[in-house]
Amino acid sequence: MQKRFDETISTRGRLRELHGTAKPGSALKAIDHIDDICRRFIAASPFVMVGTRGADGRLDLSPKGDPAGFVMVLDDHTLAIPDRLGNNRLDTFENLLVNPEVGLFFLIPGNGDTLRVSGKAQIVRDSHLQSQMAVNGKAPNVVLIVNVEEAFMHCPKCIVRAALWKQDLWPNRSNVPT
Repeated sequence: MQKRFDETISTRGRLRELHGTAKPGSALKAIDHIDDICRRFIAASPFVMVGTRGADGRLDLSPKGDPAGFVMVLDDHTLAIPDRLGNNRLDTFENLLVNPEVGLFFLIPGNGDTLRVSGKAQIVRDSHLQSQMAVNGKAPNVVLIVNVEEAFMHCPKCIVRAALWKQDLWPNRSNVPT
């Protein structure tokens, strides 16, 4: 059988041998709560990706968007994300019923930094919270509550390399299916 790749990295030791150790600032930037910097970033963000794992072990990443600040910071350890009408696949919610771990990735258009948050989530109905999260008179049917275990700002290098916010460098989309 022919090898497809020159090498498959399978140990942490080999990975660190190739990349070195994390820079001190990077290694120590994770916190276990939402601080003022995270709070202000979330307030300015109109978009978050929600990562979950299903009963079959497959990972799922679901985009959520609304006017900036749609994700509410209830306290230093709790976030609330409204669920808006969509295709009703409910992948995220069905995954959370069997595996409560969740990862969040917040973006702000035009900003290179991103915010990463992870923790455990639950699906709730709370009339007061739902009414606070109404947009155009429509309250969400359910709210995703995330109990924050880790949060940290992610450097903008990948956003800069991708030229994500430079419209004149965007690829031609004429062959991209809609």
